[in-house]
Amino acid sequence: MVGALDAGRVVNDTVWQRNGKVNSMQKEVRNVLVIGPGTMGRGIANTFVRGGHDVTVMSRNPEKVLPFDGDVSVTGQLPDGAPDLVIESIVEDLDAKRDLIAQIETKYGGTPILATNTSGLSMDDMVAGMSHPEHFIGAHYLQPADALPIVEVIRVAATTDDVVEALQAALLRNGQTALVLNKPVPGFLLNRLQHAMMHEALAMIEKGVCTAADVDNCLKNALAPRMCLTGLIEQKDLSGLQVTAATHRNLVPGFHHTNTPVALLQDMVAAGNLGVSTGQGFYDWRNRDATAYKAKVAEKLDRILAILAEE
Repeated sequence: MVGALDAGRVVNDTVWQRNGKVNSMQKEVRNVLVIGPGTMGRGIANTFVRGGHDVTVMSRNPEKVLPFDGDVSVTGQLPDGAPDLVIESIVEDLDAKRDLIAQIETKYGGTPILATNTSGLSMDDMVAGMSHPEHFIGAHYLQPADALPIVEVIRVAATTDDVVEALQAALLRNGQTALVLNKPVPGFLLNRLQHAMMHEALAMIEKGVCTAADVDNCLKNALAPRMCLTGLIEQKDLSGLQVTAATHRNLVPGFHHTNTPVALLQDMVAAGNLGVSTGQGFYDWRNRDATAYKAKVAEKLDRILAILAEE
């Protein structure tokens, strides 16, 4: 991520390039409030510390929030001074998020940019009733938030260009780039692709075509390494679109086309098999050190990202 960090340093804090022209930004992001100190909230806060921002984290139980590595203030209520940017990362509940948005607007009016880290809720439903929808935007991080170099930035109809550009500039200072979506489609881009793949994989596991380990082996040792370098679409240009088109015509009719989730996963959750937290999911975790495994994965991910950042 060195390249991304370097790019962030050359962005002037008060200007941004739009359509080849330099424009004064409406808002310069320096003070950031992250609401929700869970796994995602902590990772998001760490990225803004890395970018040199003044960061505050808000929690309902501030006394229980573990210390951060960097300089982060922790509070139990909305600070008196309006931040430049608020990122909410609370529970995925529409009513809870709308209540929080109302509190933020009551406290600060239209001063801050207000970003949601929702991964699956409707942003159009979230923005409904806002007094300042032009300042609302999505900032969807993929876990681990402080390791991956891309953040999805999602506009609603009212979001202004200045808000998008100010968030882009702040992310660049953090060493991250914005993947801007012009419409808040369900799942955005990352989760939409991920869950489309998951839906087909679960169907094949449920039908006995393959095992969960087979799916992971396919991704880890075939598709994922290649996609790291050529993506999904570029690879098809390289291999020839005529081949892809013919294969697509043959395969698509046989896909698992439904508008309901595959029962396999839903039944596992209903039975209490939640993965690492309960010791049993698609894999048996009862005699494995999940913490050590996650640390090993994180270290490998850092090395992979370093390679991908090379010219």
